[in-house]
Amino acid sequence: MSQRKLIYMDHSATTPVHADVVAAMLPYWTEDYGNPSSQHYFGRRAQNGLETARQTIARLLNAKAKEIIFTGCGSESDNLAVRGVMFAARNAGRGNHFITSCIEHPAILETGQQLVDQFGFEMTVLPVDEAGRVQPATLAAAIRPETALVSIMAANNEIGTIQPIEQLGRIAHESGALFHTDAVQAAGYRRWNLAELPIDLLSMAPHKFYGPKGV
Repeated sequence: MSQRKLIYMDHSATTPVHADVVAAMLPYWTEDYGNPSSQHYFGRRAQNGLETARQTIARLLNAKAKEIIFTGCGSESDNLAVRGVMFAARNAGRGNHFITSCIEHPAILETGQQLVDQFGFEMTVLPVDEAGRVQPATLAAAIRPETALVSIMAANNEIGTIQPIEQLGRIAHESGALFHTDAVQAAGYRRWNLAELPIDLLSMAPHKFYGPKGV
């Protein structure tokens, strides 16, 4: 009886951790394992590693290190982006309205619906065309003076549609709204230059491109 070799074909869901990543992380499992918030030697060593990682990510994205926020997963990142912007906007008197699309990840749609149901925010859910794309004209027509945030994913996690986020982001900015994109599914497939792209908040998850889970 011949042996069959299993082939993993679900890389869009998650990827194995690359050997170089394992090697880079190993010291923090076996030597520099302190709590990075602790003030003792082991904590400071872990904190140095954390800040080095933050600076490396910032360089890859052409962003500032202080702009990099670590969360436990992509869903938490989405949740934090939407809640953070909307509550800050309301508190500053800058708006109460949030726009997203009908094919977003539940981390966006369910968070938005909770903001509507429990906190009195307003949300517009945009339709998509036959290819699953949000048309820029549709977004432009939905924006109001009180729109604080537009959140459209870069690539859909089920049908793979790539959204025209550069156009959508510019439309949001022209109205004074911030633009968030869930790039979890797209992060490993293009270059992200946040100094040039009209993106204010970007969500990524390294387990989609050979990094560890839980970040």
